[in-house]
Amino acid sequence: MTKKYCAPLSTNDVAATSLKKADANTHIVPGGHGHAFEVQKGTLFRVIDLHGRQIVDLMAWVLPYPSSLEHLSMSYTRYALNGSAPPAVGDCLVTNKQEPIFKLTADVCHTHDMTFMACNPAFYAEKGLKGHRSCAENIAEAMKPWGMGSYLEATAVDPFNVFQNTPDMTLKDLGCSRPGDFVEFEVLKDAVVAVSSCPYDVDGFGGGKATDVAVVTGFKPENP
Repeated sequence: MTKKYCAPLSTNDVAATSLKKADANTHIVPGGHGHAFEVQKGTLFRVIDLHGRQIVDLMAWVLPYPSSLEHLSMSYTRYALNGSAPPAVGDCLVTNKQEPIFKLTADVCHTHDMTFMACNPAFYAEKGLKGHRSCAENIAEAMKPWGMGSYLEATAVDPFNVFQNTPDMTLKDLGCSRPGDFVEFEVLKDAVVAVSSCPYDVDGFGGGKATDVAVVTGFKPENP
């Protein structure tokens, strides 16, 4: 079946996604914590794994938040892509309004998940780790300046799990990204994005310690 909404990028399109460094802003997200930021239509942003094997949960809401009620949706994106496979460069992630919000313009890792929920307090409590940091709480904490009051508001939106190798864990590690791997998106709607450097550190995963990631925002294609 033909994928919906966005056509594949040409070689020239991919080449046009290089950074204008003077325009870029970089924020380091500490391992196991979260960060939220606004992005404008027509700009690009990157999520970079600085140390390798670090999963990043990504959620987004169309501005103005929360009144727009429109958010990045994994179920709608799976429908748009005709399955659960991660998007390829040139594909779009879509919202619960069935409209594109981000276009994938570069991807070094090519391994991401669109099926799993964000880890949450109950997830860790079941493992005997009550009080452990979680992606849902990280995102709610980061979104507090925009009015999010509870981690349950975050759990209402399934994340795009950047660098997470599920459901194909038998083929390679759950976290298989390398230092410096990144994904890059073109913003198609003004939005607030929240990311969590996943604090999951059970059974030696990711070396047993969540590590820092970087978010680069505010830059544009060289040849828009």
